[in-house]
Amino acid sequence: MSFVDLLFAASRLILYILPIFFWVIWTMFLKKSPDAYKYRTDEELYFVDEHGKRIKFPKLSDEPVIDLSVIVPAYNEQDRLKPMLDSCLRWLSDRKSSFEVIIVSDGSTDKTCDVVMKYVINYGANRVRLLKLVKNRGKGGAVGFGMQSARGRTLLFADADGATQFEDLEKLETALQSLIESADYDNSAKNNDIQAVVCGSRAHLESEAKAQRSIFRTLLMMAFHIHVWMFGVRSIKDTQCGFKLFTRSAARVLFNNLHVDRWAFDVEILYIAEKMKMSLAEVAVNWTEIDGSKIVPVWSWLQMGFDVLEIWLRYRTGSWKIQYKPE
Repeated sequence: MSFVDLLFAASRLILYILPIFFWVIWTMFLKKSPDAYKYRTDEELYFVDEHGKRIKFPKLSDEPVIDLSVIVPAYNEQDRLKPMLDSCLRWLSDRKSSFEVIIVSDGSTDKTCDVVMKYVINYGANRVRLLKLVKNRGKGGAVGFGMQSARGRTLLFADADGATQFEDLEKLETALQSLIESADYDNSAKNNDIQAVVCGSRAHLESEAKAQRSIFRTLLMMAFHIHVWMFGVRSIKDTQCGFKLFTRSAARVLFNNLHVDRWAFDVEILYIAEKMKMSLAEVAVNWTEIDGSKIVPVWSWLQMGFDVLEIWLRYRTGSWKIQYKPE
């Protein structure tokens, strides 16, 4: 190989390496505030009740006044949201415990907000509330703002597609109660102070899913799971299932420290939970794939891969720090 060829090869290598180098430097030194401290417009601080009255949302730092808050992020979900809400509200209404469902419209441009307001009128704002974000904040941002506006002792994040059956909430609640009792026994902690998270999981369905996916997609998913295990979360097999239950104390810490506002926000939440040695559990749930996913194959996974690496790098270098006792 001639000197000119070596020079050409070296220049190409530098062109590939430079963007990665600058990305690492940017990741290490550019500070970024958690989503909880991002600006919310006046419109985003209020909800409209069934009588058309504007009422200010409570804060996550407030004491809980109901049993359960369900947070549903929704971006242009006018078609998939109605079946999910019908199932959710029917099942929750049959129980004796108090609840609220907060649908977070993440800058939707379709009729998502109109659909939600019909439920507000039918069920009342004490049970159904619309948090209308002026612009798209990403799934993580939408879930975070919903959590910051909730009143429940426990808080459930659930996807708008209804892929997970709400009957499985009982499994998560049973597991959460077991974690609470165990923590209470070990540490003599008060229930309100116990930080615990239970994740719904589709890991038991993986063999069936592999048979339905292409070899390329299967390999890509396997690579992503290995990537998450190496740089993110090790105690939970399925970090991306949209069905997670939190104690209020856990939610206060986790969502006051959340930075990632895209698909990989679950990984950061669980990464923080592991670092803080919160009580964690994973429970198998029934799951059905619903058409209309906003995830773009390959591109979204690559984006999540970079986000997972950023989570690891920023916390390792101290660019992001966990605030243990958020206000």
